[in-house]
Amino acid sequence: MAEATVLKVLSYNIHKGLGVGNRAFTLPLIRERLRALQPDIVFLQEVLGQHDKHASRFENWPPLSQCDFLAEAGWAHAAYGKNAVYSHGHHGNAILSKYPIVEYENIDVSTNAFESRGILHAVVNVPGVVSPLHCMCVHLNMLRKGRDMQLKQLCKRVMRSVRDDEALLVAGDFNDWQESASQVLFDDIGLEEVFLGLTGNHAPTFPSKFPMLRLDRVYARGFRTLGGDILCGEPWSSLSDHAPLLAHLAPKDTID
Repeated sequence: MAEATVLKVLSYNIHKGLGVGNRAFTLPLIRERLRALQPDIVFLQEVLGQHDKHASRFENWPPLSQCDFLAEAGWAHAAYGKNAVYSHGHHGNAILSKYPIVEYENIDVSTNAFESRGILHAVVNVPGVVSPLHCMCVHLNMLRKGRDMQLKQLCKRVMRSVRDDEALLVAGDFNDWQESASQVLFDDIGLEEVFLGLTGNHAPTFPSKFPMLRLDRVYARGFRTLGGDILCGEPWSSLSDHAPLLAHLAPKDTID
């Protein structure tokens, strides 16, 4: 079998590279931890493309965008989707990949003036996998009405852009504390949530020091789930207000 027929997939809201309370700049430590794990594909939320105020506040602020700074640790390919723009910078979602990102698009799914949200859709060529792998990184609204609208937009995007025989991953911070999204995504586009399938429950990820709310998700179509981990406890509980999720997935459609 091809070397890449098992994928390590990580989803992480990095809280703009700041620890809980925004007092410590944790991005260099996040990069070290991600380098040690070496996931194949990384879905990131709350990634700063630029922030002039933080750059002047922290001495070790990198000259690169946070997406490029993290990608330097072992991912040759990266995509960034700018969502929220303000006078001193901008932030959004990002996807890091060990394998070529052949195209990507950021789709604006904002529903109000206070939450700038997007779906970052990247197409990745994975060695040993027959079809292109579609990866969608999301960060949805805090309020359910907006989330429901964004879930409909996500489903429409998948139905328009992803063939039924193509592999699909959708991951990110769904802010779905009511845990209603998974049934919608399964019914409408056949997505299965990795941790729900493994344990019967979504993974608790927030707040990272005492995870209770099940906000972060990894959804897959066209994969077998081999395992999954909630990365909680130290050092993760000091790096961001969310705990990362790590999934081990085997594409069903591979080249022998």
